[in-house]
Amino acid sequence: MNTGKKLTKEEIEKKVLRLSFIGSCLLSGSEIIMALILRSYAVMMDGLFDSAERVMMGPCRVLVPLLYKPVNERHPYGYSQVESFFLIIKYSVLLTLMLLLINTNVHVIMSGGNRVNPSMIAVYEMLLGAASVFMYFMLAHISRKYESPTVHAELYLWKADIVGSCGIAVAFLAQYVLGDTVLAAFAPYMDSAVAIVMSVLLLREPVSEIVRGFKQMLLFSPPEDVMRRVHEVVNKNLEGLPYRATFIDVIQTGRKTWIEVYLKENLDTSLIDVRHWTKMREYVIEDLKDDFDQIYVEFIPDLSEE
Repeated sequence: MNTGKKLTKEEIEKKVLRLSFIGSCLLSGSEIIMALILRSYAVMMDGLFDSAERVMMGPCRVLVPLLYKPVNERHPYGYSQVESFFLIIKYSVLLTLMLLLINTNVHVIMSGGNRVNPSMIAVYEMLLGAASVFMYFMLAHISRKYESPTVHAELYLWKADIVGSCGIAVAFLAQYVLGDTVLAAFAPYMDSAVAIVMSVLLLREPVSEIVRGFKQMLLFSPPEDVMRRVHEVVNKNLEGLPYRATFIDVIQTGRKTWIEVYLKENLDTSLIDVRHWTKMREYVIEDLKDDFDQIYVEFIPDLSEE
């Protein structure tokens, strides 16, 4: 008989964050130490990136329990906007760090570069990449049935670690192999060039997440594909009923989604069948439960102002 306890969403999220924190502390600590030993800016970039992420993990773990508190009159949107605000800060710190690293390595290149031991860096980064792959798939497996914006951010950082480690390993392995060729003249610049390329490749997601966070903080409408999906489900569930949707308002803040549907009767009558509305609400939530994490749906009569 299976006696295993099924974890709740909150427990899954806490477990993912806890394991990610422990794993990243170990790896980032080793990166800082190896960067000093190997005198590598590329390895240091990876280590500082991970260390900055760990600093942000503390407030994140405190925030998680608040995100599962129910909405009330004092907090009509719960604490979900706090999550959006926190993710803006988190990605802003990472973006700033990457821009600073790009600037530093540009100055290093202009100053004549930095000679390192390519074979040692390649071997270390391959081992680091293997450890990151293991952590990513373990965390992805644990959160396979539930991935919140916070968990998504953690998985993104492990993917960034994998890409970074593999990129550094390949670059320095190539430098080691081509060390005695005409390309040897570029050896002093390889370390900083790899650090710059890695930073540029990782810029896209922090920028897009910061923009998305500000839109959610300001209660802007979600992307067009989200609106199209909501309209599709609502209109499908109104088929055959004497109502039509005159306006659909969708608000996303963090992991929570609020949908307000304003209805007008097709027939000229003053009666509203609440049973229809209750069932419609249940059907819409059921159809959209796989598209959103925490969803709230309300049907509101579109009253004439005359």
